Amino acid sequence: MKKTYYLFNPGRLSRKDNTLKFTPVDEDGNEQPPKYLPVEGVDELYVFGALDANSALYNFLGKSDISVHFFDYYENYSGSFMPKDFLLSGRMLLAQTGNYTDKKKRQAIARKFIDGASFNMIKNLKYYNSRGKDLEPIIDIMGGYRSKIEETKEVDELMGIEGNIRNMYYEAFNLIINDFEMGNRTKQPPQNEVNALISFGNMMCYSQCLRAIHQTQLNPTISYLHTPGERRYSLALDVAEIFKPLLVDRVIFKVLNKKELQEKHFDKKLNKCLLNDAGKKIFVQSFEERLSETIQHRSLKRSVSYKHLIKLECYKLSKHLLAIEEYKPFKMWW
Repeated sequence: MKKTYYLFNPGRLSRKDNTLKFTPVDEDGNEQPPKYLPVEGVDELYVFGALDANSALYNFLGKSDISVHFFDYYENYSGSFMPKDFLLSGRMLLAQTGNYTDKKKRQAIARKFIDGASFNMIKNLKYYNSRGKDLEPIIDIMGGYRSKIEETKEVDELMGIEGNIRNMYYEAFNLIINDFEMGNRTKQPPQNEVNALISFGNMMCYSQCLRAIHQTQLNPTISYLHTPGERRYSLALDVAEIFKPLLVDRVIFKVLNKKELQEKHFDKKLNKCLLNDAGKKIFVQSFEERLSETIQHRSLKRSVSYKHLIKLECYKLSKHLLAIEEYKPFKMWW
């Protein structure tokens, strides 16, 4: 089974026969003992430190269908190296474009994303409400906003409702998380520990969605909720909305409330708060465990991982765009 590998240290990545050779470099520039990764066991790479590699290496990665996601010093997503788009089709491209340029069709798809995302947010709150967190008032307000989703005629109007829902949702974080305060949502840069985890986790989720899209015939640059061109792969932002409550937020609640992450795992400098390397490793491990968890799929009648659910979501969207079957966003049923 292929795995995701995370490169936290700076170093050199090269090909060694049919393996990947990663040679870490310490703070003084001295090479450390290399690590070898069998190429057939690598699904994708996440790079958080400076990486030295040449075009021959990327040719090898492309032929091996291995993607590489890059993050800068401030944990911001920088971009991805993606293998050649073997699956792209003209028919799908035309279908995606047609559904975007038709205002009613675009609005219908955008509403689906917010419907699924807001449902999953409320599902999270109901889980903690049943465990004595007293979230009923917030759930009721969010439900009121949700009821207006189908009435929207413009994407901007829909995004306004989504913003109201998410603001209420983030207010609940202070009631769910024991030892840390959420405060206001701050992004670039995040101002406290909870905001740092949200930003970092959201980028991880975005990368997973981008990878899933790439494994289908969908073009990641044509989106419906987020405006194409706002970011390079805006369809991944659309799909990520549905899965952030399931994959990111639940991991945040777990690592903080179980004290797996503590203040010592964050670096606070000037006007920002970021995870340090030890903190990143703890969060990434918990995130990977979440992706690997399985549920009994109600339609397929078999166990599927949360990671595979993202790809299934892309297939459902593809069928909708091709007018085969109406798209129904993933909603937690447990």
